[in-house]
Amino acid sequence: MKGDKAGELRAAMWAAANTLRGSAVDRTDWKGYILPLLFFKRISDVWDEETFEAQELYGETDPSLFPEIHRFVVPDGCHWEDVRGTATNVGAALQHAMQQIERANPDTLFRVFGAADWGNKEKFSDDLLKDLIEGFSGIALGNRAVSTDVLGDAYEYLVGKFADVTRRNKAGEFYTPRSVVRMMIEILDPSEGESIYDPACGTGGMLLGAIEHVKRKGGDARTFYGKIYGQEKNLTTSAIARMNLVLHGIEDFAIAREDTLRSPAFTDASTSGLATFDCVVANPPFSLKGWGRELWEADPWSRARYGIPPAGYGDYAFVQHMIASMASTGNSRMAVVLPQGALFRKSSEGAIRRSLLENDMIEAVIGLAPNLFYGTQLAGCVVVLRRAKPAERKNKVLIIDASGMFRKGRAQNFLDKEHSDQIVAWYRAFQDVEDRAKVATIDEIKNEDWTLNISRYVLPTIGEDIPPLPDAIEAFKKALKDAHAAENHLRKVLTEGGWLQ
Repeated sequence: MKGDKAGELRAAMWAAANTLRGSAVDRTDWKGYILPLLFFKRISDVWDEETFEAQELYGETDPSLFPEIHRFVVPDGCHWEDVRGTATNVGAALQHAMQQIERANPDTLFRVFGAADWGNKEKFSDDLLKDLIEGFSGIALGNRAVSTDVLGDAYEYLVGKFADVTRRNKAGEFYTPRSVVRMMIEILDPSEGESIYDPACGTGGMLLGAIEHVKRKGGDARTFYGKIYGQEKNLTTSAIARMNLVLHGIEDFAIAREDTLRSPAFTDASTSGLATFDCVVANPPFSLKGWGRELWEADPWSRARYGIPPAGYGDYAFVQHMIASMASTGNSRMAVVLPQGALFRKSSEGAIRRSLLENDMIEAVIGLAPNLFYGTQLAGCVVVLRRAKPAERKNKVLIIDASGMFRKGRAQNFLDKEHSDQIVAWYRAFQDVEDRAKVATIDEIKNEDWTLNISRYVLPTIGEDIPPLPDAIEAFKKALKDAHAAENHLRKVLTEGGWLQ
């Protein structure tokens, strides 16, 4: 099913997911059940292939005598076909198999299947689970059937589909559009051997984006092994991130399930501080409330160096955590997605922003179009920070207005490749572009009272579809007149019908 069969694989997996339609499983929870099943089937199919290859090589011997041939251990009775052959209590058998596989592979598959309650018969009757399992049983997921890239891409497709069907339920908390990921990674330009960290990693898209970037440049992604780190608060989502990385052929990584702002997982015992990385990238939840301000009053990790954010807006808490996680030497840099309100809000956020600017940490601000992210229609922005700017960029900030760069969809806007490529080109050039980009000096920003509100520096582009002012005024007067006429007609109808006295 390689090559042109990628679409066939996607369709088959989505058809299996649709088995849950009409069940007691809320569609916002589908991902927590379908993706572990996909991963379980993948592990079992690869184990079968490895067993077959061993038997071809060694003869008809017991493959258990050669455990080194397997990437993962599948204990006796815990194979996909064992669960498939279970007549009753299928959910209990499935849960047992997944738990035993996790325990048999503690270094690579710890908690990888998440916490799905397969044994809950109110959600999963035996017949429903059998239908689900049969749906996946017809999909070959071994290495001979699908390449790692094809399977990984199909997996990302499923994650995106779940984001589509749950977009009204804050799906953006775990999925960032791949075009935005690619743009941010192109800006950071990670190289072979550098360490990558995402403190709000969701399903792992940013981390995978860094690996794919190195591959596109002809580099060896294996130099990232042991240098990929992510933290994610949500148990199901952190499990998906682990599955996602393994399905893309990455096994040496660290994904921690914990609240980053309250309990950072990656620390450095030699410095009694946070572990630090070459590239830090994230799309944290917008303006998180109750993020842990009370703990930051005396933060043991000294992350509030530039100030303590307000309790109702956690944006600059994530920013400062990321800064504290940047290596103190070398070319360390970071890119973070923020709501545009973080660019101009006053109070303690304004003081933090001013301190970051005075310390020459902010390199670029990129305003994006609204409705690009799943789960919110707000316009976001990408802020790029660097420990040590190149000489020609010192005491300057590139401000880009990319709000007009999108393709309009029915329910969501899209940032296409040509849009992201243009944004990256502007960032690399670091020059003024009429109506698009402005290189502002720190003194100019100071004169604007330390705001980074994009419209203060770059005038929004007036499109060809915007009429001249006199025409616009005339159109407004006509619309107002039509509205009054419609209101009078409605009043007449209601009066004649006896609804109004």
